[in-house]
Amino acid sequence: MPARILILDAIANNRIVLKVKMQSAQFDVDACANRADAERAMARNRPDLILMNVADPSQDHHAFCTALRNAPDTASIALIAMGISDTALARFAALDAGADDVLPRPIDDTLLLARIRSLLRVRSVGQELFLRESTSRALGFEDARQNFEMPAKIAFVSASPDVHAPIIDALSQDLRSPVTPIGMDVALGIETPKTAPDLLIIDASAIADDERKLFSFVSDLRSRIGTRLAAQLIIAPPNQPEVTALFLDLGADDAVSHGVSPAELTLRAKALIRRKQQHDQLRATVRSGLNAAITDPLTGLYNRRYLAPHLARMADQAAVSGREFAVMMLDIDHFKTINDAYGHAAGDMVLIGIADRLRENLRAIDLVARVGGEEFLVAMPRTSVRQAKLAADRLRRMVNNLPFALGTTQQPINVTISVGVAVSNDDVIAGPAVAQLCDNADQALYVAKSAGRNQVVMSKSAA
Repeated sequence: MPARILILDAIANNRIVLKVKMQSAQFDVDACANRADAERAMARNRPDLILMNVADPSQDHHAFCTALRNAPDTASIALIAMGISDTALARFAALDAGADDVLPRPIDDTLLLARIRSLLRVRSVGQELFLRESTSRALGFEDARQNFEMPAKIAFVSASPDVHAPIIDALSQDLRSPVTPIGMDVALGIETPKTAPDLLIIDASAIADDERKLFSFVSDLRSRIGTRLAAQLIIAPPNQPEVTALFLDLGADDAVSHGVSPAELTLRAKALIRRKQQHDQLRATVRSGLNAAITDPLTGLYNRRYLAPHLARMADQAAVSGREFAVMMLDIDHFKTINDAYGHAAGDMVLIGIADRLRENLRAIDLVARVGGEEFLVAMPRTSVRQAKLAADRLRRMVNNLPFALGTTQQPINVTISVGVAVSNDDVIAGPAVAQLCDNADQALYVAKSAGRNQVVMSKSAA
């Protein structure tokens, strides 16, 4: 399902033009002229991102930004402030009020869409981490998170650290954490997340000197194990919005033009550090609080104890967003025959192998669990009927196409799975019918097994 964007602008022509652009980019859009209309629209359909003209003199939209950030129900909504004068003071005021980014008019469409994609990507990760963390607290494994800031590790990546010494010194003082100048080769040599900085400030202002190298560098940092979780703040060349947009699409968390005020640079850096540390806390909660009690010891997948509260929260999110989610039931065909012919140790190796293939071929936001001896469940938020069917068939082929190794003393064997799929409808989203959705997927699995196995069957409710 497409993300939902709320446009808040008192000028009708601005709303119309922006709405057309957002719809052309395949977003769902609500457009409002004032705060009261926006609050009513948000009550009906919670937006993923708000585009707000904070220059409207008739209303205090800076106060609205602050209110959104301070309310638990709206704090995670991404927010872009538009329409302000392109001055250091105006930009700082909007960011300080709670905006994630500021785009003075005239707005470059390429940059705007890149900013939106970047913010939605970060928001999706944060939502999934919070969903998993809140599930563990509901199960009683962890206390609520304590929101406090820890000393941050910050690196300034530049080919000429001496030139940037004044900026580095000022940032160290304003952020109250040492900022270490490093070269690109040092950054690429970081091997583990534990040794990586919380924030990498990357000077790309002289991109004309080596454009392709810098683009590759930013993408490479995001893909490497050591630095993939580190926040990235790019100092981009001035007056080149298409270059800034490309950095964002390559994985940068934020980007500013060369010459930005030290106050704005500090404010953006603080926001990125705060978000990075929050995500780290959420990941730590999931790792330490849940593993022993709610994972299957053989496969490492989640077990039934974890499923109920997680699926309930997934349904709650679907109710807020109005988006479908899918549940798949997967069963190994003729698993008893495998145990009888090759032994239970071989059966365990098949279970572990299938769990690995499922994990490796699903999105980070998807949930995979072992719910029985040879039965698995996959839950996929924000997934349509068509997407669920394609994903189920892809998983079936990933299991079927490659034989499973049984150790050095036996030949690899071929294994197949059957899959039943159900997708939520309005009734499921509106009420506590998650158990029925799982039953629908289980019934579809029974049909797949009865029809000859090694196939995907969609529940009638999802057809």
